[in-house]
Amino acid sequence: MSGFIISHLTPQISLLMTQYLKPKILTSAVLLALLFSCGKGEQATEVSVVQRMDTTATNTHYISNRAPLKPSALIKLPVGSVKPEGFLKEYLLRQKNGLTGHLGEISAWLQKEDNAWLSKDGEGDWGWEEVPYWLKGYANIGYLLEDQQMIDEAKIWLEGTINSQRADGNFGPKHFEGENQDFWANMIMLYCLQSYYEYSQDDRVIDLMTQYFKFQLTVPDEHFLTGYWQKLRGGDNLHSVFWLYNRTGAPFLLELAEKIHRNTSDWVGRDHDLEAIHNYYEVRDGGEVPDWYRDLIDWHNVNHAQAFREPAQYYLLSHEPKHLRATYDNFDIIREHFGQVPGGMFGSDENARPGYADPRQGIETCGMVEQLNSNEHLLRITGDPFWADHAEEVAYNTYPAAVMPDFKSLHYITSPNMVLLDAENHAPGIANSGPFLMMNPFSSRCCQHNHAQGWPYLVENLWMATPDNGVVAAIYGPSTVKAKVGDGQEVTIQEKTQYPFRGQLEFTIGTAKPTKFPLYLRIPAWTTGATVRINGETLKEHVTGAGYLKLNREWTSGDKVTLTLGMELQVKTWEKNSNSFSVSYGPLTYSLLIGEDYIRKESDETAIWDSKWQEGVDTKKWPSWEVRPTTDWNYTLVLDKDNPAASLEVEERPWPENDFPFTPDNVPVLIKAKGKQIPQWTLDQYGLVGELKDLPASSDQPVTDVTLIPMGAARLRITAFPNVK
Repeated sequence: MSGFIISHLTPQISLLMTQYLKPKILTSAVLLALLFSCGKGEQATEVSVVQRMDTTATNTHYISNRAPLKPSALIKLPVGSVKPEGFLKEYLLRQKNGLTGHLGEISAWLQKEDNAWLSKDGEGDWGWEEVPYWLKGYANIGYLLEDQQMIDEAKIWLEGTINSQRADGNFGPKHFEGENQDFWANMIMLYCLQSYYEYSQDDRVIDLMTQYFKFQLTVPDEHFLTGYWQKLRGGDNLHSVFWLYNRTGAPFLLELAEKIHRNTSDWVGRDHDLEAIHNYYEVRDGGEVPDWYRDLIDWHNVNHAQAFREPAQYYLLSHEPKHLRATYDNFDIIREHFGQVPGGMFGSDENARPGYADPRQGIETCGMVEQLNSNEHLLRITGDPFWADHAEEVAYNTYPAAVMPDFKSLHYITSPNMVLLDAENHAPGIANSGPFLMMNPFSSRCCQHNHAQGWPYLVENLWMATPDNGVVAAIYGPSTVKAKVGDGQEVTIQEKTQYPFRGQLEFTIGTAKPTKFPLYLRIPAWTTGATVRINGETLKEHVTGAGYLKLNREWTSGDKVTLTLGMELQVKTWEKNSNSFSVSYGPLTYSLLIGEDYIRKESDETAIWDSKWQEGVDTKKWPSWEVRPTTDWNYTLVLDKDNPAASLEVEERPWPENDFPFTPDNVPVLIKAKGKQIPQWTLDQYGLVGELKDLPASSDQPVTDVTLIPMGAARLRITAFPNVK
């Protein structure tokens, strides 16, 4: 039997093998005959569990990291290779029909008249980060939905950008910090150009980026990446340099990469001087700055969410483990002090402030989508399934409730515990002065535009190519992927699922001819056990521990792979946040169901001070909304934390007909629980949920029935419950 690795055989083969084994006459020749005679399409399957992808091979169909960069752990497929289905497609359609799709008609920063992004000389009254922030998502939604109107509108801005390149190689608006150019907005536009190139193969993008990066190399270090935003976010510039290097191999790009890292803020170092930490900060009650505050170069929520990964990006060139370790440490440090809350993010509001870490502190919508983008980068760099787990945690728990269900307005700050979204000022309870909690289509200028990338970028990264010419279902969601595998055969794989609400996923292979390639399925860290079947037959059961199931076989059209991820109720205690606790079921965290009353407000009367819309816009078509509670919210749960299943009941409901599960009325899973009110738990003087640390140690109120719904569907929510006896 030399040369065969048979992890699974069909029942017919197994039966015949048993018959042959009795007289002990099984030979390689006999086994070959059995394999080719038993049932068409039935193939032997090599099944294994791996922690990471083997990077000794190089994918021959898709552009991977070129030496001397570290080999690609996972490879991004070109834009359009992955198409959304189910609720993910519904999300993109709502974006198209909502704020994202119409922002070009209402945002002053997106007006074409006198816009520096459409100016040959880079001059104009309008033109900084807003256009590329919005275009990242808008254009890619057009590509994913094959919406020609959106593609054509995006092309106007892309053509303007390409035509703006000047003789020295520079392009885009002439925006300066003092005497030095601000390169930040160009970093975002490079993402847009890269997506456009993947979609169109327009070589003008390669030419523009080559000349632009040659220009950047000529800028003296003392004038390069100076100031605040661009210096902290140099990792985005570095990403684009590596993207171009992998396509051209131009040696000067590696020199520029070194220069970018050298001039980017120090995301590797610890114990910084306070003078080097330039974000606004305060310490509660005028206390001393804690020593740990010096362990990060910046505590602004968006800066951290997108820039903490820069050392891992540079690791691709340096090969030094300390750089990769620094990114993991950056992630952990901010969560150690401000992220002891459910939902995957951290309580920074605008800037993380020592002493303000209660679950009522929140995160910008910008911070959420930049965290998702960072996770997707790091998944490709490391292959570590942790980053996919975390991307799902943020995307399916924290992000959905930051936006109205119709995607026509959003709020700036979203918190795990928030029970009133109004137009009032809640500072200093949160670190922002103004109406930052209400749903408004015009506030604030960053999130208003930057939110657009969240869902389309997630869709593009659901599937990735692997170094061994396979594909991996890296992040789970209903979708279809078309990719070249094996010896170059193009296959389609349809992923049908109601994940993250259900644990069943079905993958159907489509191929013009039988082809052999490895298919990888991610095993999330939270699952109590994964089972995989092919064409109804079980291959492996009880798989636990974060990693990937590798299924290597010759696939034929119509083959079906079924992955079942065991879900159990779990209770997480947040010891550093007053021993509060949260409830999860599978990848979803659950919040108290609170009645929601939506009160319409006029946007031109409630938007923050820097909101601007185009002249003639009918703001009444774009109202704002307060959301006020109609039921009591001051409950904790009565449960056995060691055996949550004994005191919690999972109730499955039909899938919503409109394919949108992120509203209280539509959620397909509820949890029935018992709760007790805490009368002392009220809104405080700032109009925010009272802090957990101020609550009594016990409650004498009667036990009553309460309902929990997925956190992502709860725009009003209590998600971190008080530890009250």
